[in-house]
Amino acid sequence: METVFDIKSILDHLPHRYPFLLVDRVVEFEKSKRIVALKNVTINEPFFQGHFPNMPIMPGVLIVEAMGQAGGVLVTQSLPPEKQGNLILFMGFDKVRFRKPVVPGDQLILELDMLNLRTRAVKMAGVAKVDGNIVAEAQLLAAYGD
Repeated sequence: METVFDIKSILDHLPHRYPFLLVDRVVEFEKSKRIVALKNVTINEPFFQGHFPNMPIMPGVLIVEAMGQAGGVLVTQSLPPEKQGNLILFMGFDKVRFRKPVVPGDQLILELDMLNLRTRAVKMAGVAKVDGNIVAEAQLLAAYGD
């Protein structure tokens, strides 16, 4: 997959840092429309120590958080330059479904489509996939501004 935004660019667009940064690379981007990002899931992730020690599974809320972070890059790059430094905050998520577990060694592909971009809020639809299979889906709402 071709890299559109590498980790250095992602760090410029998101306030998250280790261990909470959940996007490694952006491989597709269409301003105000769509983003495809990836997260390489490794056994070294701190959440695997407790979730679960004998059967490591990525927590579903972190899969949705990864979708939100990918969506954050989409939003920051879709705003006018004077608004690109604004913080983007989760407002809610709807229609969340988890289909399959995500385990160490998986590459999580995060696909988000912008449904509605307003003056201070955005709505996106996202799916997370592993090996072409949907493992989670959700609609995400976020606010941005001063």
